[in-house]
Amino acid sequence: MKQLRYLLLLLLSLGLLLAACGEDPTPTPRPTDDDESDVAPTAEIVEVEVTVVVTATPAPVEATPPPAADVEEPPMDVTDLPGPPAEITNDEGGPVGITGEVEYTNPFFNVGVAAPVVILEDQAGFVDRDENYLMPVESQTLGQITTDFYTSPFDYSIALPIEPKGGFRDVDNDGEEDTGVQVFAIAYWNNTFGDPFLEERDLGGGGWSTAYASTIISDDPELEREIVGGTFLVYAQDDQQGFPSGFGEDGLLFTEDDPIVTLPQGYTIVNMDSDPFTFDRSRNPVIDLIEPEGAALVDYSDLSYTEAFDSLVDQLKNEYAFTEYKGIDWEALRDEFHPRFEEADANNDELEYLRALRDFSWQIPDGHISGPFIGDDFRAAANSGIGIAIRELTDGRVLVNFLLEDGPAAEAGMELGAEILEMNGQPISDYLDNTISYFAPYSTPHSQRLDQLLFATRFSAGTEVEVTFQNPGGAPQTTTLEVSSEVDSYNFWFEDETRDGFELPLEYDFLEDQGVGYVQIFSFFDNDLLTVQLWERMIQEMNENGVDTIIIDMRRNGGGNGFLADQMAAYFFNEPLVTGNTGYYDEDRGEFYMNPDYEDAFFLPPEDFRYNGNLVVLVGPDCASACEFFSYDLTLENRATIIGMYPTAGLGGSVDDVAMPADETFRFTQGRAVDPDGNIHIEGIGVVPDIVVPLTEETLFSEGDPVLEAAFAFINGEAPEVSEGESMVVGDSVTAVLDPNAATRYTVTLNADDVVGLILESSSDQPFVLTVYTENGELLGATEPDTLSGFEGVDFGIDIVIILEVSTDDGNGGEYTLTIEDQS
Repeated sequence: MKQLRYLLLLLLSLGLLLAACGEDPTPTPRPTDDDESDVAPTAEIVEVEVTVVVTATPAPVEATPPPAADVEEPPMDVTDLPGPPAEITNDEGGPVGITGEVEYTNPFFNVGVAAPVVILEDQAGFVDRDENYLMPVESQTLGQITTDFYTSPFDYSIALPIEPKGGFRDVDNDGEEDTGVQVFAIAYWNNTFGDPFLEERDLGGGGWSTAYASTIISDDPELEREIVGGTFLVYAQDDQQGFPSGFGEDGLLFTEDDPIVTLPQGYTIVNMDSDPFTFDRSRNPVIDLIEPEGAALVDYSDLSYTEAFDSLVDQLKNEYAFTEYKGIDWEALRDEFHPRFEEADANNDELEYLRALRDFSWQIPDGHISGPFIGDDFRAAANSGIGIAIRELTDGRVLVNFLLEDGPAAEAGMELGAEILEMNGQPISDYLDNTISYFAPYSTPHSQRLDQLLFATRFSAGTEVEVTFQNPGGAPQTTTLEVSSEVDSYNFWFEDETRDGFELPLEYDFLEDQGVGYVQIFSFFDNDLLTVQLWERMIQEMNENGVDTIIIDMRRNGGGNGFLADQMAAYFFNEPLVTGNTGYYDEDRGEFYMNPDYEDAFFLPPEDFRYNGNLVVLVGPDCASACEFFSYDLTLENRATIIGMYPTAGLGGSVDDVAMPADETFRFTQGRAVDPDGNIHIEGIGVVPDIVVPLTEETLFSEGDPVLEAAFAFINGEAPEVSEGESMVVGDSVTAVLDPNAATRYTVTLNADDVVGLILESSSDQPFVLTVYTENGELLGATEPDTLSGFEGVDFGIDIVIILEVSTDDGNGGEYTLTIEDQS
């Protein structure tokens, strides 16, 4: 069809030419419906050489002009141009498409990414130095990823529009108002929110790319986020627009000292890695995107074991986020472990090297730290036991909560609910303190203690264990048990684990019997696009059905993408909110630096996706990292009530990986997260419940979910209302009346040499419960309900502030007296 149209146009042009020359072309009659011919009309394509001269009036045919090569162009008048014409290399008329590859080594680059995009990124924000610039949707020319994104490197291709829609910026500094040019980088982005184009949340608030783009960003603290190299794609609407040909004396782009050249109309590739810049008009240029040094994987895998260990310690001394906070002496650790790595090198012993690296990682009290996991060692430690599992109650007693039928303990007469008093001659508390967990290290004592309870009943097969126990209602007895190869008591610890690998990132339901919504978020490390889509669908359905309360269960969420966690929490707020900041080691500054311009903040979703009802968040020690930041976010402005038996895990920072020999990876906390006031708020603390569900015999052996039941009680108005009592010191005593369904908390300040009794006495027959917390909310212990209870001979050995909570377990009130008794 196109050929036929071209032929008709050519014949029409020929007719016009002949008419202009006075000829009368005779048209060939077109067949009509009256024609009786059975032969279909045909067209014969004739090669015609035509010279067309277009004039205002008919004129004689001009003689054929000389070849174009013989015509001299008049010299260009450059006096009105912003600068001399740019010297063009590879002038093929300008790019029509761009291809390239993106190589990445960062192990987190593609995690959770479901909609990766490579785009023409409008650089008007950089020209203006506007870090909140949101590139218009119409400026976003989307490319195609043409190979497997999840395998590095991947390839991309972008077909350039005839006329792009970026922001024009006049950058020639000639004092005149010109149309200017459009400046683009080629950049990689992850599209998580909204439609296929990038919005404020995808862009992290706006600005321009600092990684995985065609541009290079300065690592000089004085030139933060300044583009100092790489490649731009520049579009000029005409041939009268200027553009810098270098950075000028100040080393900055788009400033008054930039040398200026004039660009041709159309697209030009500008290479800023040369001086002066190189201007390229290739038709199909290749531009690879750049992984910055700060994002690339640090790799010590080619070094010897000892050299890699020394390099790792050198890096941790600078870059580990909580060295001072945790009091870590890196040189002491180097001295302790260095001989083991030297020995592994001398003997070419990979297993000894792995064990040395693992044991080194266990000495850093941070749950984000991760070294080698040695399966054989773990199986040797976990595969044998004595047929029991144990838990430590809030009051400090350790009870048997699983008893294997016909197991060694059951055969010896131990009963379910028996209290363990000693193991191998040590008081059970001391024994637990010395138990090694193969899931180490930990950021918080409560997380460590729970795993010590797990491994306290695991032993080497064939050995013997002496246990002193007391059955319910019985007397203490001591027995020697032979360890058997059984894993039932180990697996019992995970019987509440409902995840099987087939669950979605989050799942939700409406609990009709309670009239509340219930959602479990299992991960922020899954498909982020799917996660957000499910999240928005959940909120829409809750809103559409008038659900006034949602319970968000975070107890089985191991973390993931912290930015995603923050932005999902934003769906419960109506105003932008700063949630904190994160500092990183700055090599040029020689210290950790928190940029006040890059605070962590909510970017609000559309109003239709916001939920304004009541929120209850359930937490526990398996809620870690990004899970904790999500939960913390919902404590801001008292948006939610936090309920749990324990605080969260206390993993408060972002992580980085280091490649080590033997195909091993070492992970450490690189980012130091703080709250809006600059205080470390998650690491080593966790998110502390507003309502602590005590672990009692009743809740331990409950067939239900005590934490979820506590949430129902709170929603139904059955949970105690907590009020603040007066501050107390040694020797103080206070008598007060507790209202029904209430609790009162007292702040007690103790000195390092204080030995005290914490005594709670009822003025009637009403039993009271005394619960002790650290100032940060970590549960230290609680009494059973009684008319006279407390703790004797309390000696912390340090200056400390503790919280004493007075409550009842039946919701009744009454008068009580709380005394801080000097027992020095």
